Amino acid sequence: MKLLKLVGVMALITSGTVSAESTAPNASVDAHFDTNPVITLGPRPAFLVNDMDEGPLKEKLKACIGMPMRASDFSIGHRGASLMFPEHTRESYIAAAQMGAGIVECDVTFTKDKALVCRHSQNDLHMTTDILAHPELAAKCTVPFTPAVPSKGKKANVECRTSDLTLKEFKQLKGKMDGANPMATTVEAYMKGTPGWRTDLYASRGTLMTHAESIELLKSLGVKMTPELKVPKVSMPFDGFSQADYAQKMIDEYKAAGVSAENVFPQSFNLDDVTYWIENEPTFGEQAVYLDARVYKQRNWKSSLKEMKALSEKGVKYISPPQFALLSLNKAGDIVASDYAEHAKQADINVISWTLERSGSLANGGGWYYQSVKDAINNDGDVLTVLDVLANDVGVVGVFSDWPATTTFYANCVGL
Repeated sequence: MKLLKLVGVMALITSGTVSAESTAPNASVDAHFDTNPVITLGPRPAFLVNDMDEGPLKEKLKACIGMPMRASDFSIGHRGASLMFPEHTRESYIAAAQMGAGIVECDVTFTKDKALVCRHSQNDLHMTTDILAHPELAAKCTVPFTPAVPSKGKKANVECRTSDLTLKEFKQLKGKMDGANPMATTVEAYMKGTPGWRTDLYASRGTLMTHAESIELLKSLGVKMTPELKVPKVSMPFDGFSQADYAQKMIDEYKAAGVSAENVFPQSFNLDDVTYWIENEPTFGEQAVYLDARVYKQRNWKSSLKEMKALSEKGVKYISPPQFALLSLNKAGDIVASDYAEHAKQADINVISWTLERSGSLANGGGWYYQSVKDAINNDGDVLTVLDVLANDVGVVGVFSDWPATTTFYANCVGL
């Protein structure tokens, strides 16, 4: 994977952004968003740099504040720019491209009529859309809303799947920030669950997208694409739709859109999906990404060079675990590459990390994504220290981020 690229023709203007006219000659404009992105990072990178512990890395990054920025394949928009925009929406994808993400993710699942759509999970509509505000659609949910009973400590219960709706019904929904109030006694209160470290400021528009629509949008934005084939929550085959059909249909939509395989990084937590693409769609399988959940789903699992080489022998060239699997602390308490990272390097497998900027404040150790190095994490600026170790010691080729401005800034500053 090339670590740096400029979307379209490289032309910088003195304000430190990329000329809109120069980046994607076939771009379109809608009433609210220019789909021909100008690279603009906002104040967060400078905020993070200024929050770092003193040292050479801070001085190096500080010198880059305000410099012209180019889009970078190192910077991957996780569900778009989902820190502040409703995930997997048109608005979130455009924001990610405007922050210089060279690659943007659509998580792929399917509706009742087997249309492929962009959602993080087949059963998250009650968390990420306004389905509960549509009584006629909410009534179709696998588990209709049942209010919480706070006096008994009983949480609200609801589960709404994309497979509960036809595509026409799905398109009636609007994306919202991921979250819910589990102790809510009303639908309205349940829907108001956005974590405090996110915002609803940009949630007034949340245009849901089919997979095919996301392809056309991302083409117009001049970015590469990394679709994740989500694990179905329904039994497969679903009304005759097999897992192989599902994996093939996702690739077919790129072929129908005329997207070159070199611009697509298909992902799955299911190794069988990855090997299916390697065997049946070898040009797309060349960049297929195995999302590795073994590190947290299998108790006492430990990485080994033997297992990593076995993946390589199956044709797996990209692997992507959560970032804590790639990091460790040495005896001095410094963040370093983990055994897992070293094994991947020795097996000649490219590594992609997830997910940066998905933890809120890092003042108390950073939570789940930082669990292997929590003792070294105590301020928000530490996100850049982690990023530096991932890039230099681990040697990742890309990093998923909920706010790609951070990864774009780092990639440009260090000249990856």
